[in-house]
Amino acid sequence: MLWTKSFIPTLKETPQEAESVSHQLMLRAGLIRMLVSGVYSYLPLGLRVLNNICRLVRREMDLAGAAELLLPALQPIDLWTRSGREKDIADIMIRFVDRRGRNICLGPTHEEVITDLVRSTVNSYRQLPVVLYQIQTKYRDEIRPRFGVVRSCEFIMKDAYSFDRDEEGLEKNYRNMYEAYLRIFASCGLKVMAVEADSGVMGGKVSHEFMVPAASGEDSVFCCSCCEKTYPASGEERKCPSCGAEMQKHGTLEIGHIFKLGTKYSAALGANFTDEDGKQHPIIMGCYGIGVSRLMAAVIEQNHDQAGIVWPGHISPYKVVISALDMTNPVIAAKAGEVYNDLSSRGVEVILDDRQERAGVKFKDAELLGFPLQIIVGKEAAGSGRLELKARGSSEKILAGKEEIYKRVLDS
Repeated sequence: MLWTKSFIPTLKETPQEAESVSHQLMLRAGLIRMLVSGVYSYLPLGLRVLNNICRLVRREMDLAGAAELLLPALQPIDLWTRSGREKDIADIMIRFVDRRGRNICLGPTHEEVITDLVRSTVNSYRQLPVVLYQIQTKYRDEIRPRFGVVRSCEFIMKDAYSFDRDEEGLEKNYRNMYEAYLRIFASCGLKVMAVEADSGVMGGKVSHEFMVPAASGEDSVFCCSCCEKTYPASGEERKCPSCGAEMQKHGTLEIGHIFKLGTKYSAALGANFTDEDGKQHPIIMGCYGIGVSRLMAAVIEQNHDQAGIVWPGHISPYKVVISALDMTNPVIAAKAGEVYNDLSSRGVEVILDDRQERAGVKFKDAELLGFPLQIIVGKEAAGSGRLELKARGSSEKILAGKEEIYKRVLDS
């Protein structure tokens, strides 16, 4: 991609409304723009990051045996009345009456809808287990949207659901998802803590939250400095129940939550299966959510410096930025184009900064946007043909011929 053909409206100053580091950098780097409070547009680079995260999520969901579908955003309130959750979630539900007089809401979550779907299609033990997931926008009328995409009225979530005949099957799927989540977060360059949590309005007796330490996190956990176990306890400090050492409080950001739902929804909505003896039983369910748009913010919270974002390679919008320092020089312009074509043909995701801007502007924008690698095409390229390679966050620069630079890029 050429910089001049993309849409990257970077900002020199930090917007006043941005409270957290991730919100500030997402705005400054031109990843998002606010339409109204709690509602954001994802600009081209922000969308590339989202798509890269979704690719990692889909890979792990495939390995966990989950099939992807897409459920409707419009949901009849009747389903929520039948499940008993209409009053529990009424304060954040966006609802309206359509022209046919139907009471409708924009889906804040999809347990009711997926249960109704499985109720109508699965009726025998031979059809179980089933694991389904989607990546979709959720809508919640948040009282106080905060921290950009961390707490917004419209956000992207991956939600998966397992359907089993017994607790043993649920335990297997729950463990598969737990491990898949750890791999997803590791691929995103995140250090996470898995904490036993209250299931709240979701229901069920067992759940785990996946928390990222973040200075601007909305939640907090206690972590033992000795055995490293974590707990959602109250108070500023306490003794670890496992080893007795002192525990410290950490601000955290929730990026995932998994639940053993049991029969809460299947019993209420009539999602039953027939066993080998012809007896009916409610299907046993689990659900597994990841805040995909939150993940982008969490990655930035853990991967930034004074200059800007430091993207992990797997989710960066581009792996390499080519900084052509003088596009008015035909030799530099031609060499930059050659490097761009060579790397693109070798499967490297690369963006060429072909703007007619000062070198300092290009360097600052490259650091702000956090591309893992930067190839500098300047006077050396025009003279000896050598290029500079710099890794984001490192002061070391490598000056070499293009084939050596290509090898290092491909090996990184």
